Amino acid sequence: MKNLRTAVMGVSLTLSCMFAAAQHQTLPINQPDYNKPKLFSAMPEQMTANVNNLVALFSSPVGANVSLNLASDATFRFEGQVVSTASKYDNAIQSVVIRSTNFNGANLTLSRITSADGIISYKGRIISLQNGDLYEIQSKGNQLLLVKKQTLELVNE
Repeated sequence: MKNLRTAVMGVSLTLSCMFAAAQHQTLPINQPDYNKPKLFSAMPEQMTANVNNLVALFSSPVGANVSLNLASDATFRFEGQVVSTASKYDNAIQSVVIRSTNFNGANLTLSRITSADGIISYKGRIISLQNGDLYEIQSKGNQLLLVKKQTLELVNE
């Protein structure tokens, strides 16, 4: 009887140790890639955006080819094709998406938001998920800026 009790205790102790998850460490499914190539490595960290060229994008039909200077000093030429347009709430929110032909894999998404008081603001970014950097359109005072950021700041893989 003593031998049977010792055997049962040994088996139960072994099974409880096998299925215990006290120090089980799960790894994330995807590790972020910190070595992605930089798409805008030759471009400055911050540029003033050309608002007139951005406004003209909202009248472009789907399928139209566009070529414009995004920066006011004509240092940032963006070419591509309009792949999507949208307008909601009596044109209070208008959006356009352009797939780039000169920056491989990048898309420009731009939205114009008109508030009830008539104030117009812009939001957008130029991003490629295959690359490690992007440009975000930000308002600062009464001007729009293109600010370079890292893709991992916005996208969690």
